[in-house]
Amino acid sequence: MTELNNIDYENQGITWLDEENHIDEVKFCESYLQEYDLKCINGSFFSIDGFVSDGEIEKNIYNIIKNHVARNVSKKVKQLLEVLRFESYSEELPIQNDRIHVKNGTIFLNGMFSGKKEFCLNRLPIKYNPQSEQPKVWLAFLEELLEKEDIITLQEYMGYCLIPSTKGQKMMLLIGKGGEGKSRVGLVLRSILGNNMNTSSIQKVETNKFARADLEYKLLMVDDDMKMEALPQTNYIKSIVTLEDKIDLERKSKQSIQGTLYVRFLCFGNGNLNSLYDRSYGFFRRQIVLTTKEKDKNRKDNPFLIEKLRAEKEGIFLWCLEGLKRLLKNDYEFTISEKASQNLYHAMEDGNNIISFMKADDFVKLESATMTTSKKLYGCYCHWCDENVEKPISAKSFISYLKQSEKEYNIQYSTNILSETGKKSRGFRGIYIKIRM
Repeated sequence: MTELNNIDYENQGITWLDEENHIDEVKFCESYLQEYDLKCINGSFFSIDGFVSDGEIEKNIYNIIKNHVARNVSKKVKQLLEVLRFESYSEELPIQNDRIHVKNGTIFLNGMFSGKKEFCLNRLPIKYNPQSEQPKVWLAFLEELLEKEDIITLQEYMGYCLIPSTKGQKMMLLIGKGGEGKSRVGLVLRSILGNNMNTSSIQKVETNKFARADLEYKLLMVDDDMKMEALPQTNYIKSIVTLEDKIDLERKSKQSIQGTLYVRFLCFGNGNLNSLYDRSYGFFRRQIVLTTKEKDKNRKDNPFLIEKLRAEKEGIFLWCLEGLKRLLKNDYEFTISEKASQNLYHAMEDGNNIISFMKADDFVKLESATMTTSKKLYGCYCHWCDENVEKPISAKSFISYLKQSEKEYNIQYSTNILSETGKKSRGFRGIYIKIRM
């Protein structure tokens, strides 16, 4: 967060007090902006060093006026803050995907670096030092945490979080049994991204109408302890991961606005992210699922590991930058290992037991020139669930999923399937059940 140095108005002269020693709010804000170059964009303040919180400005205003206001100081501070929003109003700044704004200048992704700073939405609190040493502790930590092929994927994703873009159209889940140290990845990213990163809950993003506004102009949201509960819906998460336009953002007691989100999601947990009702491929295709290695029973945890990792942050930043350049070279296609692909398939299977049912060749068989009614097929599915201690979904959801997956299973929905009574019923061609119902 940008720090605002206090102004010594006593020595500089005060121009914003009237004859009755009252604060002229407009003159105060004009004077304030002469000292602090701020822009207010969609209600949020930015300096040349990036985002500035309301609290930081309020504290600064309080220090300036506390010797001149005898009553209702808090109210006056908030009044001045609101006037300052009007006085510093600015159109939105351009979203720049061709550069990274850092503490000591600007890195252009074509390989150039400039020590000149410009107004931006995201400035990272880290210096670009191309001579930084290789982050040996970090690399050793990753070697214990992930398979070699998955380290490459993590490197690309961490690099992806350095720029304000959702063109990769992916969120990342890092899954383990616990105690592996995976949450250290989030702490390292905090040291690199600073207040350009939020820590929250993926469930909250989906269900709390105010949570999404907190992600405006953020590069990353980390959920460091993802809940195992299934999501009641997935509309917002799917939209945000692939968002390329404005989205409706609502803040408490304020009119909703069309805001800008380019936040990425990184979730750590002990199990997959599932949905109560969304079993579509669209939900899962937006996920990269990495699983950690088994924790070495003889490993002794180092309580000072994060301090050592933070000490290497400039080197880790260069490592992330290398991953970003590789991702851009591959047109935002992430390097996905065979293990990660299997992880995603298992996540789909875990969240949708119809997939396992359709593979149960002692219950059903996929074969052309065959058919079965929806009633018999759903009954077979319920019987399979009972045998395998699975909870069956509703008949409507079951049929809907199969209709959406016709190409995958080479089946065809029809309203002209003959039932055992000789009547025309709804059902599917290309599949039949192998058990007696």
